[in-house]
Amino acid sequence: MNIIKVLTTACILASSFAAQAQDKITYPDISYAGNPRTVTLGGLAVSGAEGYEDYMLTGISGLTVGQQIELPGEAITDAVKHYWKYGLFSEVSISVDSLVNDKAYLHIHLQMRPRVSTINYVGLKKSERTDMEEKLGLLKGAQITPNMIDRAKILAKRYFDEKGFKNADIQIVQRDDVANKNQVILDVIIDKKQKMKVRDIIIEGNSALATSSIKGNIIKKGVFKETHEAGKMATLLKFKKKYTPERWKNDKQKLIEKYNELGYRDAYIVSDTVWNVDEKHVSMRVKVDEGKKYYVRNITWVGNTVYNTDYLAAVLGMKKGDVYNQKLMNKRLTEDEDAVGNNYWNNGYLFYSLHPTEVNIVGDSIDLEMRIFEGPQAHINHVRINGNDRLYENVVRRELRTKPGDLFSKEALQRSAREIASMGHFDPEKVNPDVKPDPENGTVDINWDLVQKSNDQIEFSLGWGQTGVIGRIGLKLNNFSMRNLFGKNKERRGFLPVGDGEVLSIGAQTNGTYYQSYNMSYSTNWFGGKRPIQFSVGAYFSKQTDVSSNYYNSGYFNNYYNYMYGYGNYNGYNNYENFYDPDKYVKLFGFSLGWGKQLRWPDDFFQLSLSLQYTRYMLKNWSYFLMTNGNSNNLNLSIQLSRNSTDNQLFPRRGSEFAASLTITPPWSAWDGKDYKNLANDSKSANYNREQQEKYRWVEYHKWKFKGRMFTALTSGQKCLVLMARLEFGLLGSFNKWKKSPFETYYMGGDGMTGYSTSYAEETIGLRGYENGSLTPYGQEGYAYDRMTLELRYPFLLGNTTIYGLGFIEGGNAWTETRKFNPFDMKRSAGVGLRIYLPMVGLMGIDWAYGFDKVFGTKGGSQFHFILGQEF
Repeated sequence: MNIIKVLTTACILASSFAAQAQDKITYPDISYAGNPRTVTLGGLAVSGAEGYEDYMLTGISGLTVGQQIELPGEAITDAVKHYWKYGLFSEVSISVDSLVNDKAYLHIHLQMRPRVSTINYVGLKKSERTDMEEKLGLLKGAQITPNMIDRAKILAKRYFDEKGFKNADIQIVQRDDVANKNQVILDVIIDKKQKMKVRDIIIEGNSALATSSIKGNIIKKGVFKETHEAGKMATLLKFKKKYTPERWKNDKQKLIEKYNELGYRDAYIVSDTVWNVDEKHVSMRVKVDEGKKYYVRNITWVGNTVYNTDYLAAVLGMKKGDVYNQKLMNKRLTEDEDAVGNNYWNNGYLFYSLHPTEVNIVGDSIDLEMRIFEGPQAHINHVRINGNDRLYENVVRRELRTKPGDLFSKEALQRSAREIASMGHFDPEKVNPDVKPDPENGTVDINWDLVQKSNDQIEFSLGWGQTGVIGRIGLKLNNFSMRNLFGKNKERRGFLPVGDGEVLSIGAQTNGTYYQSYNMSYSTNWFGGKRPIQFSVGAYFSKQTDVSSNYYNSGYFNNYYNYMYGYGNYNGYNNYENFYDPDKYVKLFGFSLGWGKQLRWPDDFFQLSLSLQYTRYMLKNWSYFLMTNGNSNNLNLSIQLSRNSTDNQLFPRRGSEFAASLTITPPWSAWDGKDYKNLANDSKSANYNREQQEKYRWVEYHKWKFKGRMFTALTSGQKCLVLMARLEFGLLGSFNKWKKSPFETYYMGGDGMTGYSTSYAEETIGLRGYENGSLTPYGQEGYAYDRMTLELRYPFLLGNTTIYGLGFIEGGNAWTETRKFNPFDMKRSAGVGLRIYLPMVGLMGIDWAYGFDKVFGTKGGSQFHFILGQEF
């Protein structure tokens, strides 16, 4: 019985296998002519795409095992489209490997697009090649697709259009790399052709605006700022003569804005055409429809509760009958410092918005409705400071006008940004607050993402002077911490006493034998750490010796004299060392104590500073002053009122700075009872030296100075053209006309840098285009001076390293008596220069200037000046 069951089962299984074998069809022919057949997807296989996992490739198809599909049907068609959509494959096909009953087993055949092995740029400069690599998005090792090629051509064309090469021809040739399988070489071949300039600009349909007002001429600016005709007298001083689509687009927009400003709200451009005149020039035609001129009739305010309508109307400054000037309206609503919007934003209404709406137009008159949404006042929630790793956080926070719990204020936010930028510890170009409002809670978070920069300076320099090699070494720590020096701060940062933003400066300069100078100073802007009170203390000592009388009888001096004045030939340099005389010298010792306070009136940009200084002059056989022997004392008090609202320390674009000061000594001659009129006036007198020492034992004077600079951005953006205008003058007066001060006079001319030959007794004032001190030589000491400058600046690089060029015209003069002061009698000059700021070195520069006038019979002429350090 069991044997019969086994045989029966075997027969049944054999029959089943035979039936299955008969139902399996290998590589079936799928006919698109007949009715589709519904099957179940039994399996997916993929081939032809090396380097990718099978499950990733089959996943692109959108097909899944067990899914019911039709053969033929949309599911297969859609799967093929998915592969083409990815753009990675040059060939895609799907076949049926087999059909087993109602199950279909599909095979996806793929051919990968080639990868890029090499990219060659032909016809480009190195800088252009770098730009192309960044902009085109073509990368070695990436798969190349037709879309990528087309996109690269469009981007390259746009790039050269912006550069003025309108006719540039761009070809991207793809060729097989015989050394690498399935890889290609791309040749980006660019023929830039000629840079295109504008031949003619034809304007049609304009009557309210004259063509000359639109295009501009040699005297006045036009509406078109970026597109000018080349080769015509009217545009001789216009620099932007090359054609780019972007410039043309901007100028067309400016034209419509100008019409809107004049009241023509309906003005529009009917058509514009640009065509090639020749291989170097294009011409363009623009036709405008000006429409009618509109006027303001009624202005109503809706939604305002914080400010009444009369106040808002007064701030807006537009009334019935005024021209409908949309540019002016936008400025008065949002842009100006006292605009309507700033009234709200400075009072916490961060969520405020205003929509001016034209509600009625009758003829040429417009009724405006100012729709205001005030919203709640926003309080500051979190203020976060990021990127600061050298200063203590409280040092940065104390400069902020935006503190948690305060009402939001746009003005306070901008002022905080300025204060942080002015600290000198962060990149001023990257001080931009990230404001994150939260309307649900009525709060705002402010994040300061700062970029730290090192501003400590180390100086080591060597120079050559008449007395040989001059060496200087200096260290300036701009982030010093006195508390850390004495271990008062537990939160120490590194081994150096830094973190509080204080300034410690130590310097030494020497020639060895003839000159030595040492100085040290300390200052802080937050004395005590709680209030913005300045405190400074400093001390210095210097000694300078002279040459013996034998020097003036030496062959070297005679040769030098003959060479300088044309009486003979100069036969070499003889070192002063041979004529050193230790019995001829001037020594200086001094110290100073300073205090300053930020004022609240007229505004908090003002500062009052006081400084008490004492200097002791010790002279022996020194023949370069009115006094030659003895000791002289200078005790003075300086009072200075200053204001600084510039937006950047290194490259100011806007704002101004001025300082007015009075330095005064006690009027010793008023109570010492001496007859200075008859004291020490005759140098041949036997008592001359003794009376001279008596006369100048205590120096007296009153010194008045004013310095001011104003910065105006002439173009927009960070890299903008800036005009700097400077005015300054100084007067050194006396309480007794018979006791004029031999010290603190003005040393004018040249680069304005303080040199060791004059720093001990005079204040150095630069005047480029003339030799150092040439306006105030020995015997013509300056008791009054003035200087005026107009300087155009343009930055080439901004950031931690700042580089900018400049061109200037300058004028100034010095007088031996204050009563002869004449601000219109100036020695004039003009020139160009370059400034470079390096973090560890400071500001350096070079100027070339030409002095147009004669000083004591000698014309200034061509002069080079080297600059070291910031000059006010």
